[in-house]
Amino acid sequence: MIKAVLFDLDGTIINSEEGITKCVQYALSCFGIEEPDRKKLLCFIGPPLDPVFREKYGFDADKAWQAVLKYRERFDKTGIFECELYEGVADTIRKLKEEGYIIALASSKPETACRRILEHFSLTPYFDEIVGSTLDGSISTKQQVLEELGRRMEHMQITKDQMCLIGDTEYDVIGADQFGIRCIGVSYGFGTREELLAAGAEAVFGRIEEVEAYIENDEVKEGEAE
Repeated sequence: MIKAVLFDLDGTIINSEEGITKCVQYALSCFGIEEPDRKKLLCFIGPPLDPVFREKYGFDADKAWQAVLKYRERFDKTGIFECELYEGVADTIRKLKEEGYIIALASSKPETACRRILEHFSLTPYFDEIVGSTLDGSISTKQQVLEELGRRMEHMQITKDQMCLIGDTEYDVIGADQFGIRCIGVSYGFGTREELLAAGAEAVFGRIEEVEAYIENDEVKEGEAE
């Protein structure tokens, strides 16, 4: 039975396409690369930024890290709030919290930014724990974020089989699998239904209300089995 619902941030709670892609544009421009089509930069949403700069633009490790710092330069001032909540997500989070579920955030975005964004949208009170990546890169992948979240939740006595991650890309599904928990995909974000299912998502839904019903029904099925 699901007792703890872990949410991804970008593409799951917020549509952050504008802020992220504009910050990538800015970072690339600092190295003489102009990319006017922001759709080509959607690959930066989901995984850690550093490896994407290396894979997509051939940056070496040092240059990629400098690009990350340039990205943050704009993001911290402007890009962080160039986003909006997906319809229905805030209501679902509030409802699940009222029903007694533990609510947590697990994002590859820096934790400081995660906290600022949740506070901006008045969602902080509904979260029992908020975990993101570290600015020094020591925690960056979804698996590492989930492992840190697991450490912080130890006092809650929640087992892995009682946790479920809600995410929108294969990185969420893969990270959840590596950590050993379930993952439900949402296709309204930046990943496709096909991508999520291929990665091993337990189920994929196009609306957050459907995810809410699935989680609540999981409790019903557990009760019937008993």
